[in-house]
Amino acid sequence: MSLRAILFDFDGTLVDSEALHFQSWMRVLAPWQVSYDELAFCDEFSGVPTLKSAEILNQRHKLNTQAQLLAEQKNRLFVDVAATMLPSLMPNADEVLKLASKQYILALVTGSTREEALPVLKHYALDSLFACIVCKDDVTHPKPHPEPYCKALSLLGLKSSEAIAIEDTHTGLSSATSAGLKTIVVPNHHSKEQDFSQASYNVENLQAAWETLKQLA
Repeated sequence: MSLRAILFDFDGTLVDSEALHFQSWMRVLAPWQVSYDELAFCDEFSGVPTLKSAEILNQRHKLNTQAQLLAEQKNRLFVDVAATMLPSLMPNADEVLKLASKQYILALVTGSTREEALPVLKHYALDSLFACIVCKDDVTHPKPHPEPYCKALSLLGLKSSEAIAIEDTHTGLSSATSAGLKTIVVPNHHSKEQDFSQASYNVENLQAAWETLKQLA
């Protein structure tokens, strides 16, 4: 494998943002007096695209509104929540990104919007490590569709055989696999029960992912 680039997911892979997504959704659902246990909600919706989550919640609770409006409201609220409670980095994220950037081209491929992702990256001074950043608002079809990863490969001028994706959910894994990429899955405590049978490698944390990359090199 002639590895030249590593394509990283964002939420749940590099940043621990599930609590912020949960709080944003609870604010959206508050007018309907709908509430959830945080752990149960995050376990169910970890990695699920925002619009798909909105469709499920709209139908389940008979909210009688448009799922697109719910999704847009949630995205706006996430930016507000993140401004007051910045998500923490996942263990070893900073170290692994800086080590990887010395040997490989890095890209970020995320289901978050630019308004959600970029302030976090800039706060931790990580944005400059990525040769390209593909967000939800850069594509027509977000994850689990392969378009986000295909776009990243196109921007980098690379073939799928020259890159590997690091993901934490079945949704992201499906997107990367459909784009022809090999994958390293790093499940988090919300996604650990998801189906990762398509993954090339399944490891416990980002440090283990880096050790796997060193072996591939």
